[in-house]
Amino acid sequence: MHRVSLPPIGTAKAWREAARGFLAAGVPPEDILWGDHAAAPDLFGGEAAPAATGRVAVPRSFVSMAETAVWHSDPERFARLYAFLWRVKDAPHLMSDRGDADLAVLRGMEKNVRRCQHKMKAFVRFREIGDPNAPRRSFAAWFEPTHHTVEPTADFFVRRFSDMDWRILTPDVSAIFEGGKLSFQEGHAKPDLPEDAGEQLWITYFQNIFNPARLMVKAMQSEMPKKYWKNMPEAAFIPQMIAEAPARARAMAEAAPTLPPARMDRVQAQLSAFESAWDGSMEELPSAIRACTRCPLHCHATQAVPGEGPTHADLMVVGEQPGDQEDLAGRPFVGPAGQMFDRIAGEAGLDRDAAFVTNAVKHFKFTARGKRRIHQRPEMPEIDQCRWWMNAEVAQVQPKLILAMGATAAQSLTGKGTGILKRRGTIEAGPEGIPVLITLHPSYLLRVPDPAVREEAEAQFRSDLAMAARMMAEAA
Repeated sequence: MHRVSLPPIGTAKAWREAARGFLAAGVPPEDILWGDHAAAPDLFGGEAAPAATGRVAVPRSFVSMAETAVWHSDPERFARLYAFLWRVKDAPHLMSDRGDADLAVLRGMEKNVRRCQHKMKAFVRFREIGDPNAPRRSFAAWFEPTHHTVEPTADFFVRRFSDMDWRILTPDVSAIFEGGKLSFQEGHAKPDLPEDAGEQLWITYFQNIFNPARLMVKAMQSEMPKKYWKNMPEAAFIPQMIAEAPARARAMAEAAPTLPPARMDRVQAQLSAFESAWDGSMEELPSAIRACTRCPLHCHATQAVPGEGPTHADLMVVGEQPGDQEDLAGRPFVGPAGQMFDRIAGEAGLDRDAAFVTNAVKHFKFTARGKRRIHQRPEMPEIDQCRWWMNAEVAQVQPKLILAMGATAAQSLTGKGTGILKRRGTIEAGPEGIPVLITLHPSYLLRVPDPAVREEAEAQFRSDLAMAARMMAEAA
């Protein structure tokens, strides 16, 4: 049986060397009694750790985990680490086994140590103990960590406070930084540190950055546990700040400005410009649409494509956006989808020439692939920007019925672009109360790969166009 007593300073290095020796000698975990300097002597332990010889390969992730978990306060940490090391040397994959109970315990220790290090960095409060006019000012702090985190965290304070002497005193191990050199000593009793004039400035700052309107006591105590309060000068004011929070929050609300800031005037003017109605004539509208730069789509499209047809048609037909051929020709529905619409409309008794035909979005959105331009569906901001032109066309034509083909047209005219297959063939309210007949887009019919499904979709589309034709005949 081997007995190992590890020192309080340099614990990680001492454990690593002992573990390497035991592992090289093939000593199993059950033959080792691990302890620290404070552990009571064991009646049966006596043999020291063998000297390390050779090298034993273990995963780097284990080394990283062990260098943190070894500072945990659990007296079983050394034995747990070695027992898992004994297993992982022959099965490196265990380091990624989330179901391994031993690894879960060690990962929990690692997490707790890192959390304790974070608390130490946040809650150590120095007080000046030397002459303020000395070449190197001197400070001291008293801290009570949950785990043995002074030694692994000291480098943080060296980097941050390298221009002064300081000491962090704890009941376990203390860090001393003097003359640019770091050393460690065993624990101290709590010292009687002098008052520090700088503390009052810190307390004033702390009280002024406290926002009573965002007070969450449980969250605050989770991040700043009460066990640390006794060594933090500002903590003495926290109960008072919590008690006064409701009254301060009400006072802040009452003192809040009632008018929007000046920048909101510009925002509201911009919004009103987008919401304003077209006030030009029907003859001027196509030219205005072609000159549109309201959204980025104009940067890549050849041209905007306005609607066309009788200026006071009883039926308005609205599609999604121009396609490749429409973008080049400057006219709506002249490509494959338009040709399919013309064919099925003729079969359904709907006269396209008597309708005003347009698109919800006026520019062609695409992705270039070599010489081809692949259609891309417009996004909501683009539909919203182009709704200004859509509403202008509706206001000028004043149709009795609008045929909305596809999700983009439905979104622009009714505010909802989902569920087209379920909504097709139904009438919904559109701009200015004009009825909107929802149907499929002919490009959808072109994309359906299954012949039976495509035939059924065409029949549904034909039925919707026939319905529009009947409604127009009844309204005439």
